[in-house]
Amino acid sequence: MTNTPATPRRRGAARTDELLQATLDLAAEVGYAGLSIEAVGRRAGVGKHTIYRRWPSMPALLLDALSRVWTSDLDYRDIGNVRADLREQFLRSGRALSGPPIGPVYRAVIAEAQADSRLRATLHERFLATVEQSTLDRIVRAQRAGELIAEANLEFAAEVLCGTLYYRSLLSTRPIDEEAVDGLLDMFMAAYGTGREASTA
Repeated sequence: MTNTPATPRRRGAARTDELLQATLDLAAEVGYAGLSIEAVGRRAGVGKHTIYRRWPSMPALLLDALSRVWTSDLDYRDIGNVRADLREQFLRSGRALSGPPIGPVYRAVIAEAQADSRLRATLHERFLATVEQSTLDRIVRAQRAGELIAEANLEFAAEVLCGTLYYRSLLSTRPIDEEAVDGLLDMFMAAYGTGREASTA
């Protein structure tokens, strides 16, 4: 009979999952101020060295915890009308950013990134750039379909659209509600729309 290391690897993966879930649960309960390697270890019932064997720092742990809950569910659901698609996605993302599991962990990562330029670059590469690119892809498709003016460079528009929502979520006490999203999209369509939006029927 041949011995295999598969079982220890499964135990290691299971322990990693437990630690990520403990981080998410703790973030939802205590927010950024209560997060630390020691606190996560207490929640998971392990010593801090068990965590440090997997992650070199709290920011690294937070990034992986954020990856665990940042899912494709936040992608666009293309129904053919750019304004309707933007509205639906922004409202859905707003709800996700304002509460657990994404909200508390994302705020913790943002807070850590202010004093860590490498973390800030990694955060942008792994998450924010993806959000901006998916928005840019959606409005470029609308441009090609004749819904948005053909000559416009939409890269900055995508950044402004996403940035407005993330500003509200992270730095403002104002909600990402229907009024806010509709106001933002009214400005966007007034600046870039052709009046030929595709039908949702």
